Amino acid sequence: MSAVPPVPGEPLIAETPEKGRRTTGRSYTDRPGKVVYGLLAAVVLGGLFPLWWSFLVASHDSTILSRDAFPLIPGGNFLANAATVIDTVDFWQATLNSIIVSTVVSASVVFFATLAGYAFAKLRFRGRTPLLVFVIATMAVPTQLGVIPLYQVMARFGWTGELQAVIVPALVTAFGVFWMTQYLSSAVPDELIEAARIDGCSMIRTFWHVGLVAARPAASMLGLFTFVATWTNFFWPFIVLRSSNPTLPVALQQLQAAHWVDYSLVLAGALLATIPLLILFVVAGRQLVSGIMQGAVKQ
Repeated sequence: MSAVPPVPGEPLIAETPEKGRRTTGRSYTDRPGKVVYGLLAAVVLGGLFPLWWSFLVASHDSTILSRDAFPLIPGGNFLANAATVIDTVDFWQATLNSIIVSTVVSASVVFFATLAGYAFAKLRFRGRTPLLVFVIATMAVPTQLGVIPLYQVMARFGWTGELQAVIVPALVTAFGVFWMTQYLSSAVPDELIEAARIDGCSMIRTFWHVGLVAARPAASMLGLFTFVATWTNFFWPFIVLRSSNPTLPVALQQLQAAHWVDYSLVLAGALLATIPLLILFVVAGRQLVSGIMQGAVKQ
């Protein structure tokens, strides 16, 4: 077929798709389909089911699992079991210890990891790449391999049984350094750093006013995950702390007897220890989502 000649007086402009639409005609603002919502609902229900089942068991007496492995109706003993947990272990002291350890470790990891990540991402010095590879390679070393020498060091310092024995070894993490290095390498333009140096800022002031400000989304996400990991950490605190000065997971371990476990009390204690984390996620949820999106997309 021959091409249709243009109409005289009309501009030769090809038709283009409407702004905001793909070439298929589908808008960028279209809502996800039922399949997506169904998958998201399944993920949410799968995440909430362990908490719900723990609440069901914790709301009954100690014989519930021998009578029904999957109780469907909550009982009326949750408050009594929670009070028993608080009276059995030094719950409030353990909670305070966990808050102190988790807060200090999270703040330290965010600061030092951001500082090291800024150096690896934006500074040019000899041995930068091999040193970064060495830091990342340390993540492949199991924690259990360093327990004995680390305990000997803590004993030499006289810190066994004290909170600093848990805090000091966790002041910075290799994952935090790697995470902040990857984020800052794309989030902070080199031109912005050069402009700050031209204006007379020192290297520390440039980091404080440029790098640290740009790293807020990723730093908040790192701090949140570090807080959760430190709060739930059991292995090293169980080894180095005394039963008279425990963190919360170590204190709840005392609910288990040698030959018999009251799962109603254990799960009631686990729920009590989870409540602060749930509150933290509700309060910091918006910043977490912002950190995930900005950390996943190159600026």
